[in-house]
Amino acid sequence: SRVTDVPPPFDKGYFVGPVIFLDPPDAAAIVREEVFGPIMCVQGFDSEEEAVARANGTEFGLAAAVFSGSVQRAHRVVAQLDAGTCWVNEYNLAPPGSPFGGRKMSGFGKECGPEALQHYSQLKSVY
Repeated sequence: SRVTDVPPPFDKGYFVGPVIFLDPPDAAAIVREEVFGPIMCVQGFDSEEEAVARANGTEFGLAAAVFSGSVQRAHRVVAQLDAGTCWVNEYNLAPPGSPFGGRKMSGFGKECGPEALQHYSQLKSVY
């Protein structure tokens, strides 16, 4: 199902309202691909193993978030996720000097932080 509402005056265009997809199938493009926009897919799961397998079962890995009442459980799950940036009980918060970048087909290298400088330099060994 789809939940959306665009308030006036944004309903005339030039605005994409937030959309929440509830229980989309794993094969859906909105689940398997990186969609840049105010879109969220919410899927249920029966075990941590299932959740981790589904989260990692895509060729992309830009970012992930785990929300849980148990911080220990959330960190245990995050440690298994193949994503470049992960949040626990938050989303899209990062200190300015914190490196940001994806894994797999979600790009290469990092933005921000000292790790970003490696993208602009080349190592040469001279003996």
